[in-house]
Amino acid sequence: MGADLFESFVGSIIAAAALANGDPTLVMLPFWVAGAGIFASVAGYFAVGTKDGASQHQLLFALHKGTIVSGILVLVFVAIIISQSFSDGSTIVFGTDENGMPMPVTDTEKLGWKIFSCVVIGLFAGILIGQATEYFTSYSYWPTRSITEAGVTGPATVIIQGIGIGMISCVAPVIILVATIFGCNALAGGYGIALSAVGMLSTLGVTLATDAYGPIADNAGGIAEMAELEERVRETTDALDALGNTTAATGKGFAIGSAVLTSLSLLTAFKLKAEVDVVDITDPVVLASVLFGAMLPFLFAALTMLSVQKAAGAIIIEVRRQFATIEGLREGTADADSDKCVAISTQSSVEEMILPGVYAVMAPFVIGILIGPKALTGMLGGAIASGMMLAIMMANAGGAWDNSKKYIEIEGACGGKGTDTHKACVVGDTVGDPFKDTSGPALNILIKLMSMISLVIAPIMAGWGDWEMWYYGLIPIAICVIATIVVWKCYWSDTQDISAPIEKTVK
Repeated sequence: MGADLFESFVGSIIAAAALANGDPTLVMLPFWVAGAGIFASVAGYFAVGTKDGASQHQLLFALHKGTIVSGILVLVFVAIIISQSFSDGSTIVFGTDENGMPMPVTDTEKLGWKIFSCVVIGLFAGILIGQATEYFTSYSYWPTRSITEAGVTGPATVIIQGIGIGMISCVAPVIILVATIFGCNALAGGYGIALSAVGMLSTLGVTLATDAYGPIADNAGGIAEMAELEERVRETTDALDALGNTTAATGKGFAIGSAVLTSLSLLTAFKLKAEVDVVDITDPVVLASVLFGAMLPFLFAALTMLSVQKAAGAIIIEVRRQFATIEGLREGTADADSDKCVAISTQSSVEEMILPGVYAVMAPFVIGILIGPKALTGMLGGAIASGMMLAIMMANAGGAWDNSKKYIEIEGACGGKGTDTHKACVVGDTVGDPFKDTSGPALNILIKLMSMISLVIAPIMAGWGDWEMWYYGLIPIAICVIATIVVWKCYWSDTQDISAPIEKTVK
Protein backbone atom coordinates (compact mmCIF):
# COMPACT_ATOMS: atom_id res chain seq x y z
CA MET A 1 0.00 0.00 0.00
CA GLY A 2 2.85 2.38 0.75
CA ALA A 3 4.31 1.88 -2.71
CA ASP A 4 0.83 2.19 -4.26
CA LEU A 5 0.01 5.50 -2.55
CA PHE A 6 3.50 6.86 -3.18
CA GLU A 7 3.11 6.01 -6.87
CA SER A 8 -0.23 7.84 -6.95
CA PHE A 9 1.32 10.86 -5.24
CA VAL A 10 4.26 11.03 -7.65
CA GLY A 11 1.99 10.31 -10.63
CA SER A 12 -0.42 13.12 -9.72
CA ILE A 13 2.47 15.58 -9.37
CA ILE A 14 3.91 14.51 -12.73
CA ALA A 15 0.48 14.81 -14.40
CA ALA A 16 -0.06 18.30 -12.97
CA ALA A 17 3.40 19.41 -14.08
CA ALA A 18 2.81 17.97 -17.57
CA LEU A 19 -0.48 19.87 -17.88
CA ALA A 20 1.01 23.18 -16.72
CA ASN A 21 2.04 24.26 -20.25
CA GLY A 22 5.52 25.07 -18.96
CA ASP A 23 4.38 27.92 -16.67
CA PRO A 24 6.81 27.99 -13.68
CA THR A 25 4.14 28.77 -11.08
CA LEU A 26 1.80 26.01 -12.23
CA VAL A 27 4.68 23.54 -12.50
CA MET A 28 5.87 24.24 -8.95
CA LEU A 29 2.43 24.40 -7.30
CA PRO A 30 1.90 20.62 -6.88
CA PHE A 31 5.35 20.37 -5.25
CA TRP A 32 4.47 23.14 -2.81
CA VAL A 33 1.15 21.48 -1.96
CA ALA A 34 2.96 18.20 -1.34
CA GLY A 35 5.49 19.96 0.91
CA ALA A 36 2.72 21.65 2.89
CA GLY A 37 1.10 18.26 3.38
CA ILE A 38 4.26 16.88 5.03
CA PHE A 39 4.19 19.55 7.76
CA ALA A 40 0.43 19.17 8.20
CA SER A 41 0.77 15.39 8.58
CA VAL A 42 3.45 15.77 11.27
CA ALA A 43 1.12 18.07 13.22
CA GLY A 44 -1.79 15.64 12.76
CA TYR A 45 0.25 12.85 14.35
CA PHE A 46 0.15 14.65 17.72
CA ALA A 47 -3.66 14.80 17.63
CA VAL A 48 -4.05 10.99 17.69
CA GLY A 49 -4.84 9.49 21.11
CA THR A 50 -7.50 7.64 23.10
CA LYS A 51 -8.12 6.06 26.51
CA ASP A 52 -7.91 2.48 27.78
CA GLY A 53 -10.93 0.29 27.10
CA ALA A 54 -12.08 2.41 24.16
CA SER A 55 -14.84 1.08 21.89
CA GLN A 56 -14.48 0.64 18.13
CA HIS A 57 -16.19 4.02 17.56
CA GLN A 58 -13.79 5.74 19.96
CA LEU A 59 -10.76 4.06 18.39
CA LEU A 60 -11.87 5.12 14.92
CA PHE A 61 -12.43 8.70 16.10
CA ALA A 62 -8.94 8.73 17.62
CA LEU A 63 -7.46 8.07 14.18
CA HIS A 64 -9.89 10.43 12.49
CA LYS A 65 -8.63 13.29 14.69
CA GLY A 66 -5.23 13.03 13.04
CA THR A 67 -6.76 13.13 9.56
CA ILE A 68 -9.03 16.09 10.42
CA VAL A 69 -6.26 18.19 11.98
CA SER A 70 -3.82 17.53 9.14
CA GLY A 71 -6.55 18.25 6.57
CA ILE A 72 -7.40 21.62 8.12
CA LEU A 73 -3.74 22.60 8.38
CA VAL A 74 -2.92 21.68 4.79
CA LEU A 75 -5.78 23.88 3.57
CA VAL A 76 -4.42 26.80 5.59
CA PHE A 77 -0.93 26.26 4.19
CA VAL A 78 -2.17 25.93 0.60
CA ALA A 79 -4.32 29.08 0.97
CA ILE A 80 -1.18 31.00 2.00
CA ILE A 81 0.77 29.55 -0.96
CA ILE A 82 -2.00 30.48 -3.41
CA SER A 83 -2.32 34.02 -2.05
CA GLN A 84 1.41 34.59 -2.48
CA SER A 85 1.79 32.88 -5.86
CA PHE A 86 -1.29 34.18 -7.71
CA SER A 87 -1.31 37.92 -7.18
CA ASP A 88 -2.72 40.59 -9.49
CA GLY A 89 -0.30 42.05 -11.99
CA SER A 90 1.34 38.77 -12.98
CA THR A 91 0.56 36.68 -16.07
CA ILE A 92 0.22 32.90 -16.09
CA VAL A 93 0.00 30.64 -19.13
CA PHE A 94 -3.04 28.46 -18.52
CA GLY A 95 -4.92 26.27 -20.99
CA THR A 96 -5.00 26.62 -24.76
CA ASP A 97 -7.11 28.54 -27.24
CA GLU A 98 -9.17 27.09 -30.10
CA ASN A 99 -6.00 26.75 -32.18
CA GLY A 100 -4.22 24.73 -29.47
CA MET A 101 -1.86 27.61 -28.58
CA PRO A 102 -0.99 28.44 -24.92
CA MET A 103 -3.30 31.10 -23.53
CA PRO A 104 -2.04 33.75 -21.04
CA VAL A 105 -4.28 34.66 -18.10
CA THR A 106 -4.00 38.08 -16.46
CA ASP A 107 -6.64 37.63 -13.71
CA THR A 108 -4.34 35.30 -11.84
CA GLU A 109 -5.90 35.82 -8.42
CA LYS A 110 -9.24 34.44 -9.59
CA LEU A 111 -7.47 31.51 -11.27
CA GLY A 112 -5.50 30.83 -8.09
CA TRP A 113 -8.59 30.49 -5.93
CA LYS A 114 -10.20 28.24 -8.53
CA ILE A 115 -7.16 25.97 -8.28
CA PHE A 116 -7.37 26.16 -4.48
CA SER A 117 -10.98 25.03 -4.73
CA CYS A 118 -9.81 21.97 -6.68
CA VAL A 119 -7.38 21.10 -3.86
CA VAL A 120 -10.21 21.47 -1.33
CA ILE A 121 -12.53 19.29 -3.40
CA GLY A 122 -9.86 16.59 -3.75
CA LEU A 123 -9.09 16.58 -0.02
CA PHE A 124 -12.75 16.31 0.98
CA ALA A 125 -13.37 13.67 -1.71
CA GLY A 126 -10.64 11.52 -0.14
CA ILE A 127 -12.18 11.92 3.33
CA LEU A 128 -15.66 11.04 2.04
CA ILE A 129 -14.38 7.96 0.20
CA GLY A 130 -12.67 6.87 3.41
CA GLN A 131 -15.90 7.33 5.37
CA ALA A 132 -17.89 5.36 2.80
CA THR A 133 -15.32 2.54 2.90
CA GLU A 134 -15.42 2.52 6.71
CA TYR A 135 -19.20 2.13 6.65
CA PHE A 136 -19.03 -0.96 4.45
CA THR A 137 -16.10 -2.65 6.23
CA SER A 138 -16.45 -1.88 9.96
CA TYR A 139 -18.49 -4.30 12.06
CA SER A 140 -19.98 -1.28 13.82
CA TYR A 141 -22.35 -0.92 10.86
CA TRP A 142 -25.00 -3.01 9.14
CA PRO A 143 -23.17 -4.21 5.96
CA THR A 144 -20.50 -6.23 7.80
CA ARG A 145 -22.95 -7.44 10.44
CA SER A 146 -25.24 -8.68 7.68
CA ILE A 147 -22.43 -10.98 6.48
CA THR A 148 -22.12 -12.42 9.99
CA GLU A 149 -25.87 -13.02 10.10
CA ALA A 150 -25.67 -14.72 6.69
CA GLY A 151 -23.21 -17.18 8.23
CA VAL A 152 -26.06 -18.79 10.15
CA THR A 153 -27.01 -20.65 6.97
CA GLY A 154 -23.46 -21.63 6.00
CA PRO A 155 -20.36 -20.42 4.13
CA ALA A 156 -22.08 -20.18 0.73
CA THR A 157 -24.40 -17.41 1.94
CA VAL A 158 -21.43 -15.65 3.56
CA ILE A 159 -19.70 -15.54 0.16
CA ILE A 160 -22.86 -14.37 -1.62
CA GLN A 161 -23.58 -11.64 0.95
CA GLY A 162 -19.95 -10.46 0.93
CA ILE A 163 -19.81 -10.17 -2.85
CA GLY A 164 -23.12 -8.27 -2.80
CA ILE A 165 -21.81 -5.85 -0.15
CA GLY A 166 -18.62 -5.36 -2.15
CA MET A 167 -20.57 -4.56 -5.31
CA ILE A 168 -22.94 -2.09 -3.67
CA SER A 169 -20.00 -0.39 -1.95
CA CYS A 170 -18.91 0.87 -5.40
CA VAL A 171 -21.83 3.31 -5.58
CA ALA A 172 -20.71 5.98 -3.09
CA PRO A 173 -17.03 6.25 -4.20
CA VAL A 174 -18.06 6.45 -7.86
CA ILE A 175 -20.56 9.26 -7.18
CA ILE A 176 -17.93 11.13 -5.13
CA LEU A 177 -15.29 10.78 -7.84
CA VAL A 178 -17.69 11.73 -10.63
CA ALA A 179 -18.68 14.89 -8.73
CA THR A 180 -14.99 15.65 -8.09
CA ILE A 181 -14.09 15.29 -11.76
CA PHE A 182 -17.03 17.41 -12.92
CA GLY A 183 -16.33 20.15 -10.38
CA CYS A 184 -12.57 20.36 -10.91
CA ASN A 185 -12.91 20.21 -14.69
CA ALA A 186 -15.34 23.13 -14.60
CA LEU A 187 -13.00 25.14 -12.37
CA ALA A 188 -9.58 24.49 -13.90
CA GLY A 189 -9.80 21.77 -16.55
CA GLY A 190 -7.40 18.85 -16.60
CA TYR A 191 -4.90 20.73 -14.42
CA GLY A 192 -7.57 21.14 -11.75
CA ILE A 193 -8.29 17.39 -11.77
CA ALA A 194 -4.57 16.68 -11.33
CA LEU A 195 -4.38 19.17 -8.43
CA SER A 196 -7.40 17.53 -6.81
CA ALA A 197 -5.44 14.26 -6.79
CA VAL A 198 -2.48 16.08 -5.21
CA GLY A 199 -4.84 17.59 -2.65
CA MET A 200 -6.37 14.20 -1.89
CA LEU A 201 -2.90 12.78 -1.27
CA SER A 202 -1.44 15.85 0.47
CA THR A 203 -2.05 14.33 3.92
CA LEU A 204 -0.46 11.05 2.83
CA GLY A 205 1.70 10.95 5.96
CA VAL A 206 -1.31 10.46 8.24
CA THR A 207 -3.26 8.34 5.76
CA LEU A 208 -0.37 5.95 5.25
CA ALA A 209 0.25 5.75 9.00
CA THR A 210 -3.35 4.68 9.65
CA ASP A 211 -3.07 2.11 6.87
CA ALA A 212 0.24 0.72 8.18
CA TYR A 213 -1.30 0.52 11.64
CA GLY A 214 -3.43 -2.46 10.50
CA PRO A 215 -0.68 -5.04 9.83
CA ILE A 216 1.23 -3.85 12.92
CA ALA A 217 -1.80 -4.58 15.13
CA ASP A 218 -2.34 -7.89 13.31
CA ASN A 219 1.24 -9.00 13.94
CA ALA A 220 1.03 -7.89 17.57
CA GLY A 221 -1.96 -10.20 17.99
CA GLY A 222 -0.08 -13.06 16.37
CA ILE A 223 2.89 -12.56 18.68
CA ALA A 224 0.59 -12.46 21.73
CA GLU A 225 -1.02 -15.73 20.65
CA MET A 226 2.28 -17.52 19.90
CA ALA A 227 3.77 -16.31 23.19
CA GLU A 228 0.66 -17.64 24.99
CA LEU A 229 0.10 -14.35 26.82
CA GLU A 230 -2.90 -13.90 29.08
CA GLU A 231 -6.35 -13.56 27.53
CA ARG A 232 -6.76 -9.83 28.20
CA VAL A 233 -3.71 -9.09 26.01
CA ARG A 234 -5.23 -11.04 23.14
CA GLU A 235 -8.58 -9.27 23.64
CA THR A 236 -6.84 -5.90 23.35
CA THR A 237 -4.91 -6.90 20.22
CA ASP A 238 -8.09 -8.36 18.68
CA ALA A 239 -9.87 -5.03 19.13
CA LEU A 240 -6.94 -3.18 17.57
CA ASP A 241 -6.76 -5.76 14.78
CA ALA A 242 -10.44 -5.26 13.93
CA LEU A 243 -9.81 -1.52 13.79
CA GLY A 244 -6.76 -2.23 11.62
CA ASN A 245 -8.91 -4.13 9.12
CA THR A 246 -11.17 -1.10 8.83
CA THR A 247 -8.32 1.41 8.52
CA ALA A 248 -6.63 -0.84 5.93
CA ALA A 249 -9.85 -0.97 3.91
CA THR A 250 -10.21 2.81 4.28
CA GLY A 251 -6.64 3.24 3.04
CA LYS A 252 -7.38 0.99 0.07
CA GLY A 253 -10.48 3.04 -0.78
CA PHE A 254 -8.39 6.19 -0.54
CA ALA A 255 -5.74 4.59 -2.76
CA ILE A 256 -8.32 3.58 -5.37
CA GLY A 257 -9.83 7.07 -5.50
CA SER A 258 -6.44 8.75 -5.85
CA ALA A 259 -5.36 6.17 -8.44
CA VAL A 260 -8.39 6.98 -10.62
CA LEU A 261 -7.83 10.74 -10.44
CA THR A 262 -4.11 10.27 -11.09
CA SER A 263 -4.73 7.94 -14.04
CA LEU A 264 -7.30 10.33 -15.50
CA SER A 265 -4.80 13.20 -15.22
CA LEU A 266 -2.10 11.08 -16.85
CA LEU A 267 -4.58 10.14 -19.60
CA THR A 268 -5.28 13.82 -20.22
CA ALA A 269 -1.54 14.51 -20.38
CA PHE A 270 -1.09 11.57 -22.78
CA LYS A 271 -3.84 12.88 -25.05
CA LEU A 272 -2.08 16.25 -25.14
CA LYS A 273 1.41 14.85 -25.82
CA ALA A 274 0.17 12.32 -28.41
CA GLU A 275 -1.72 15.10 -30.24
CA VAL A 276 -5.05 13.29 -30.04
CA ASP A 277 -7.73 15.91 -30.65
CA VAL A 278 -11.03 14.03 -30.52
CA VAL A 279 -11.81 10.50 -29.35
CA ASP A 280 -15.19 9.35 -30.70
CA ILE A 281 -16.63 6.50 -28.62
CA THR A 282 -18.80 5.46 -31.58
CA ASP A 283 -15.65 4.85 -33.65
CA PRO A 284 -15.37 1.02 -33.87
CA VAL A 285 -11.60 1.18 -33.35
CA VAL A 286 -11.98 3.20 -30.14
CA LEU A 287 -14.90 1.12 -28.84
CA ALA A 288 -13.05 -2.13 -29.47
CA SER A 289 -10.06 -0.71 -27.58
CA VAL A 290 -12.32 0.28 -24.66
CA LEU A 291 -13.56 -3.30 -24.46
CA PHE A 292 -9.98 -4.60 -24.54
CA GLY A 293 -8.96 -2.19 -21.79
CA ALA A 294 -11.96 -3.16 -19.64
CA MET A 295 -10.85 -6.80 -19.89
CA LEU A 296 -7.29 -6.17 -18.64
CA PRO A 297 -8.11 -5.63 -14.91
CA PHE A 298 -10.05 -8.92 -14.89
CA LEU A 299 -7.09 -10.73 -16.49
CA PHE A 300 -4.69 -9.13 -14.02
CA ALA A 301 -6.92 -9.97 -11.03
CA ALA A 302 -7.37 -13.54 -12.26
CA LEU A 303 -3.62 -14.10 -12.58
CA THR A 304 -2.94 -12.77 -9.08
CA MET A 305 -5.79 -14.82 -7.55
CA LEU A 306 -4.57 -18.00 -9.24
CA SER A 307 -1.07 -17.24 -8.00
CA VAL A 308 -2.33 -17.04 -4.42
CA GLN A 309 -4.01 -20.43 -4.76
CA LYS A 310 -0.88 -21.96 -6.27
CA ALA A 311 1.42 -20.60 -3.56
CA ALA A 312 -0.99 -21.58 -0.79
CA GLY A 313 -1.19 -25.11 -2.18
CA ALA A 314 2.62 -25.39 -2.18
CA ILE A 315 2.76 -24.29 1.46
CA ILE A 316 0.05 -26.79 2.42
CA ILE A 317 2.08 -29.59 0.82
CA GLU A 318 5.19 -28.47 2.72
CA VAL A 319 3.32 -28.34 6.03
CA ARG A 320 1.94 -31.83 5.47
CA ARG A 321 5.43 -33.06 4.62
CA GLN A 322 6.84 -31.64 7.83
CA PHE A 323 4.10 -33.22 9.95
CA ALA A 324 4.84 -36.57 8.30
CA THR A 325 8.64 -36.42 8.52
CA ILE A 326 9.58 -34.41 11.63
CA GLU A 327 9.27 -36.53 14.77
CA GLY A 328 7.52 -34.84 17.67
CA LEU A 329 5.98 -32.03 15.59
CA ARG A 330 2.43 -33.23 16.14
CA GLU A 331 3.07 -33.60 19.88
CA GLY A 332 4.62 -30.14 20.16
CA THR A 333 8.03 -31.37 21.24
CA ALA A 334 9.83 -30.42 18.00
CA ASP A 335 10.09 -27.15 16.03
CA ALA A 336 8.73 -26.74 12.54
CA ASP A 337 10.93 -25.55 9.67
CA SER A 338 9.10 -22.25 9.15
CA ASP A 339 11.95 -20.90 6.99
CA LYS A 340 10.97 -23.33 4.24
CA CYS A 341 7.39 -21.98 4.14
CA VAL A 342 8.66 -18.40 4.06
CA ALA A 343 11.00 -19.31 1.19
CA ILE A 344 8.13 -20.88 -0.78
CA SER A 345 5.99 -17.78 -0.28
CA THR A 346 8.78 -15.39 -1.23
CA GLN A 347 9.83 -17.34 -4.31
CA SER A 348 6.22 -17.69 -5.49
CA SER A 349 5.58 -13.96 -5.06
CA VAL A 350 8.43 -13.19 -7.46
CA GLU A 351 7.74 -15.94 -9.99
CA GLU A 352 4.01 -15.33 -10.19
CA MET A 353 4.36 -11.62 -10.94
CA ILE A 354 6.36 -12.16 -14.14
CA LEU A 355 3.33 -12.69 -16.37
CA PRO A 356 1.08 -9.93 -14.93
CA GLY A 357 4.04 -7.56 -15.08
CA VAL A 358 4.76 -8.35 -18.72
CA TYR A 359 1.11 -7.90 -19.70
CA ALA A 360 0.78 -4.60 -17.82
CA VAL A 361 3.92 -3.12 -19.38
CA MET A 362 3.32 -4.42 -22.91
CA ALA A 363 -0.40 -3.61 -23.22
CA PRO A 364 0.14 0.11 -24.06
CA PHE A 365 2.81 -0.85 -26.62
CA VAL A 366 0.55 -3.46 -28.22
CA ILE A 367 -2.47 -1.18 -28.67
CA GLY A 368 -0.60 2.10 -29.13
CA ILE A 369 1.87 0.90 -31.74
CA LEU A 370 -0.25 -1.76 -33.43
CA ILE A 371 -3.32 0.46 -33.84
CA GLY A 372 -2.58 4.04 -32.79
CA PRO A 373 -2.88 6.72 -30.07
CA LYS A 374 -6.67 7.04 -30.37
CA ALA A 375 -7.08 3.34 -29.68
CA LEU A 376 -4.67 3.58 -26.74
CA THR A 377 -6.76 6.41 -25.29
CA GLY A 378 -9.83 4.16 -25.48
CA MET A 379 -7.94 1.24 -23.90
CA LEU A 380 -6.83 3.39 -20.96
CA GLY A 381 -10.36 4.70 -20.45
CA GLY A 382 -11.79 1.17 -20.37
CA ALA A 383 -9.05 -0.05 -18.00
CA ILE A 384 -9.56 2.87 -15.58
CA ALA A 385 -13.34 2.39 -15.45
CA SER A 386 -13.36 -1.37 -15.03
CA GLY A 387 -10.27 -1.43 -12.80
CA MET A 388 -11.81 1.04 -10.39
CA MET A 389 -15.02 -0.97 -9.97
CA LEU A 390 -13.22 -4.27 -9.53
CA ALA A 391 -10.68 -2.81 -7.09
CA ILE A 392 -13.35 -1.21 -4.87
CA MET A 393 -15.46 -4.36 -4.88
CA MET A 394 -12.58 -6.66 -4.00
CA ALA A 395 -11.05 -4.42 -1.33
CA ASN A 396 -14.34 -3.71 0.46
CA ALA A 397 -15.69 -7.27 0.19
CA GLY A 398 -12.41 -8.62 1.61
CA GLY A 399 -12.42 -6.16 4.50
CA ALA A 400 -16.07 -6.88 5.29
CA TRP A 401 -15.49 -10.66 5.26
CA ASP A 402 -12.54 -10.26 7.62
CA ASN A 403 -14.44 -8.07 10.09
CA SER A 404 -17.53 -10.30 9.98
CA LYS A 405 -15.32 -12.96 11.57
CA LYS A 406 -13.89 -10.42 14.04
CA TYR A 407 -17.44 -9.40 15.02
CA ILE A 408 -18.03 -12.94 16.26
CA GLU A 409 -14.64 -13.28 17.95
CA ILE A 410 -14.65 -9.91 19.73
CA GLU A 411 -18.33 -9.18 20.37
CA GLY A 412 -19.47 -12.80 20.72
CA ALA A 413 -22.11 -12.39 18.02
CA CYS A 414 -24.13 -15.44 16.87
CA GLY A 415 -22.82 -17.62 19.69
CA GLY A 416 -19.17 -16.60 19.54
CA LYS A 417 -16.10 -18.63 18.57
CA GLY A 418 -16.30 -22.28 17.60
CA THR A 419 -19.88 -22.18 16.30
CA ASP A 420 -20.90 -23.16 12.79
CA THR A 421 -21.53 -19.47 12.06
CA HIS A 422 -17.98 -18.67 13.08
CA LYS A 423 -16.61 -21.44 10.85
CA ALA A 424 -18.65 -20.10 7.92
CA CYS A 425 -17.25 -16.61 8.43
CA VAL A 426 -13.71 -18.03 8.60
CA VAL A 427 -14.31 -19.40 5.09
CA GLY A 428 -15.38 -15.93 3.99
CA ASP A 429 -12.27 -14.44 5.58
CA THR A 430 -10.09 -16.95 3.70
CA VAL A 431 -11.67 -15.88 0.40
CA GLY A 432 -11.42 -12.22 1.37
CA ASP A 433 -7.69 -12.16 2.07
CA PRO A 434 -6.55 -12.45 -1.59
CA PHE A 435 -9.40 -10.09 -2.53
CA LYS A 436 -8.28 -7.26 -0.24
CA ASP A 437 -4.55 -7.94 0.05
CA THR A 438 -3.55 -9.12 -3.43
CA SER A 439 -5.84 -8.58 -6.41
CA GLY A 440 -7.68 -5.44 -5.26
CA PRO A 441 -4.65 -3.25 -4.48
CA ALA A 442 -2.77 -4.59 -7.52
CA LEU A 443 -5.38 -3.09 -9.86
CA ASN A 444 -4.50 0.45 -8.72
CA ILE A 445 -0.93 -0.16 -9.81
CA LEU A 446 -2.10 -1.65 -13.11
CA ILE A 447 -4.09 1.38 -14.26
CA LYS A 448 -1.42 3.86 -13.12
CA LEU A 449 1.42 1.88 -14.68
CA MET A 450 -0.32 1.64 -18.05
CA SER A 451 -1.18 5.36 -17.93
CA MET A 452 2.40 6.31 -17.06
CA ILE A 453 3.92 4.12 -19.78
CA SER A 454 1.46 5.58 -22.30
CA LEU A 455 2.53 9.10 -21.33
CA VAL A 456 6.20 8.18 -21.76
CA ILE A 457 5.70 6.78 -25.28
CA ALA A 458 3.18 9.48 -26.32
CA PRO A 459 5.71 11.70 -28.18
CA ILE A 460 6.70 8.72 -30.34
CA MET A 461 3.10 8.26 -31.49
CA ALA A 462 2.29 11.95 -31.96
CA GLY A 463 0.35 12.45 -35.17
CA TRP A 464 0.00 8.73 -36.01
CA GLY A 465 -3.14 7.51 -37.73
CA ASP A 466 -4.86 4.15 -37.14
CA TRP A 467 -2.77 1.10 -38.17
CA GLU A 468 -0.04 3.35 -39.54
CA MET A 469 2.82 1.45 -37.82
CA TRP A 470 1.07 -1.87 -37.25
CA TYR A 471 4.10 -3.99 -38.21
CA TYR A 472 6.08 -2.62 -35.23
CA GLY A 473 3.16 -3.63 -32.99
CA LEU A 474 3.90 -7.28 -33.72
CA ILE A 475 7.06 -7.00 -31.58
CA PRO A 476 5.31 -6.45 -28.20
CA ILE A 477 2.77 -9.14 -29.15
CA ALA A 478 5.63 -11.58 -29.74
CA ILE A 479 7.15 -10.64 -26.36
CA CYS A 480 3.83 -11.39 -24.61
CA VAL A 481 3.49 -14.75 -26.39
CA ILE A 482 7.07 -15.79 -25.59
CA ALA A 483 6.71 -14.72 -21.93
CA THR A 484 3.48 -16.72 -21.64
CA ILE A 485 5.10 -19.87 -23.03
CA VAL A 486 8.21 -19.53 -20.83
CA VAL A 487 6.20 -18.92 -17.63
CA TRP A 488 3.89 -21.81 -18.43
CA LYS A 489 6.79 -24.21 -19.04
CA CYS A 490 8.84 -23.08 -16.04
CA TYR A 491 6.24 -22.45 -13.34
CA TRP A 492 2.73 -23.59 -14.27
CA SER A 493 3.03 -26.90 -16.11
CA ASP A 494 4.50 -28.82 -13.13
CA THR A 495 1.53 -28.75 -10.75
CA GLN A 496 1.30 -30.75 -7.53
CA ASP A 497 -1.76 -32.61 -6.31
CA ILE A 498 -2.64 -31.35 -2.83
CA SER A 499 -4.91 -34.34 -2.21
CA ALA A 500 -2.20 -36.91 -3.06
CA PRO A 501 -0.62 -38.98 -0.26
CA ILE A 502 2.40 -37.32 1.28
CA GLU A 503 4.82 -39.82 -0.27
CA LYS A 504 3.73 -38.68 -3.76
CA THR A 505 4.30 -35.01 -3.01
CA VAL A 506 7.82 -35.32 -1.69
CA LYS A 507 10.48 -35.12 -4.40
